[in-house]
Amino acid sequence: MSNKYNRREVLKNIALGSGVLGLGGIMSSFYAINSIDKKENFQMKNNVNHSVCRWPYQDIPLEEFARECAKMGLSGMDLLRPSEWETVEKYGLKCSMATDDFANIENGFNDPKNHQKLQESYKGLIDKASAHKIKNVICFSGNRRELDDETGIENCAMGLIPLLDYAAEKNVNLVMELLNSKVNHPDYQCDHTVWGVALAEKMGKPNFKLLYDIYHMQIMEGDVIATIRKYHKYINHYHTGGVPGRNEINETQELFYPAIIRAIVETGFDGYVAQEFQPTYNDKFAALKEGVKICDV
Repeated sequence: MSNKYNRREVLKNIALGSGVLGLGGIMSSFYAINSIDKKENFQMKNNVNHSVCRWPYQDIPLEEFARECAKMGLSGMDLLRPSEWETVEKYGLKCSMATDDFANIENGFNDPKNHQKLQESYKGLIDKASAHKIKNVICFSGNRRELDDETGIENCAMGLIPLLDYAAEKNVNLVMELLNSKVNHPDYQCDHTVWGVALAEKMGKPNFKLLYDIYHMQIMEGDVIATIRKYHKYINHYHTGGVPGRNEINETQELFYPAIIRAIVETGFDGYVAQEFQPTYNDKFAALKEGVKICDV
C-alpha cells in the first residue's frame, strides 16, 4: 500500500509541477492579450510598411475597419476589390494588393483554357489599379490537375507574358501567391518558393513578383529565414499567420516573427508586410495591434 501511495504522490507532484509550468505559459498569453489596448498609440519604427488583409475582418464594416487601421499606423490594406478602394483611401490607406471577383485560386494561368478570359479580366483590373496608383495585383497558378511542374510553368508563362507587358506600361506588378497544398489549398501548383522562382526566371519580367505567405510556406517547406534571404529579389509582398492554425502570431505558435521580419528588413525590402491571421480574441482590433507590434522591428 505504501508503495502505491508513494507512487501516487510522486505522480501528483509531477502533475502539479506540469500544471504550474502550463499555467505560467497560459498566464503569459493572458498578459500579452491584456496588455494590448486598441486605443493605445505606439510609435512605429518605420522600418516596415504595415498592411492587413481584409477578409479575416469581414464582420467589421469597411469604413470602421479602415478608420481603426489608420489610427494604428497601418498604411495599406490587402485583397480589396475596386469598389472598396475609395473607402480606404479616405483614411490615407492604399490598397496594397488588388483583387477582383474573377481572381480564382483553383483556376489560374497553368491551364491555357483560362488564358483568354483571365487576360481580358486582368487588363480591366490593371487599368483600374493604375488609375488609383495601386502597384500590385494578385494572381494564381491554379491547381495542378495532374500537370507536371515544367508544363505548369510553361503554361503560366504563356498566359502571363502578354499581361506583364501590358501591366508594365501601366506601372503595375502581377504578384503570384505562394500557397500551401497540404492543409488549405489541395492541389495548388505554386506551392513551393522554387517553383515560383523558376516561373519568374523563365519569364524574365521585372514586374512579375511573388507573394511569400509565411504561414503557407512554413507548412510546405519551412526554413523561412534562409529562403527569404536567398530569394528575396523575387518577392515584393509578405503575409503573416500563426502555425499551426493560422491564428495570432504571438508565443502560442511555432514561428518567431520578430526574427523573420528582421531578416526581411535586412534584405532592403520596401514593400508591405500584411497581417493575414484569423483573430481568436474577442477584440479583433487588439489582436491586429498585437500582430503589428510584433512585426514592427
